[in-house]
Amino acid sequence: MFEPMKNCITILTGAGISAESGLGTFRDEGGLWAQQRIEDVATPEGFARNPELVQGFYNARRAQAVEAVPNAAHEALARLEAEYDGEVLIVTQNVDGLHEKAGSRNVLHMHGALNGALCAACEHRWEAPLVMHVADSCPNCAAQATRPDIVWFGEMPYGMEQIDEALQRSTLFASIGTSGNVYPAAGFVAEARRLGCATIELNLEPSEGFSLFDEARHGAATQTVPAWVAKLLKP
Repeated sequence: MFEPMKNCITILTGAGISAESGLGTFRDEGGLWAQQRIEDVATPEGFARNPELVQGFYNARRAQAVEAVPNAAHEALARLEAEYDGEVLIVTQNVDGLHEKAGSRNVLHMHGALNGALCAACEHRWEAPLVMHVADSCPNCAAQATRPDIVWFGEMPYGMEQIDEALQRSTLFASIGTSGNVYPAAGFVAEARRLGCATIELNLEPSEGFSLFDEARHGAATQTVPAWVAKLLKP
């Protein structure tokens, strides 16, 4: 087991941190997710049934993400990483790349990223073009089996071993903008508590796992996250 490091923070972020940048969550009415069934666009089975639909859906999400700009919450976390006296790891469920746009560098994308392409035949990865097509060939094996490098429902999230190691050496775990009902991410707070981490939730409203956190701050991410970061960085 890893020994906790002084001032080591692991931060989990979800769709709620990007909502104020114009990128909707699963539950937003009128958004891209509301127009399609999750089973059709976010599962391997859906891709097998209708790859054109899936590629078109992620092309639209990719175009949105390219135009989106980081908000004050993303910028605050980038400031935390740059100025904090210790390690800061952002584990994000988001695929939009806004943490990197804001300046964060130590980011683990557990659900993949819209700017990535994956070959379903040989598992080669490369930077995705703005528009992907079903007929695109893999640059490594030439198979016409390219898909977005996104972790769909039923698939194993990326970096689970790295996340586990980070939790074991952390002294503080923060969950920002997550609903607390999608596993395995929803289980991180229980694991953090078991390991003796302090825990805090920053969310628009209490999550399903709200009672597991030592502390909670509820409200818009652009308000709660900068204030929390300012407190952590206060001399």
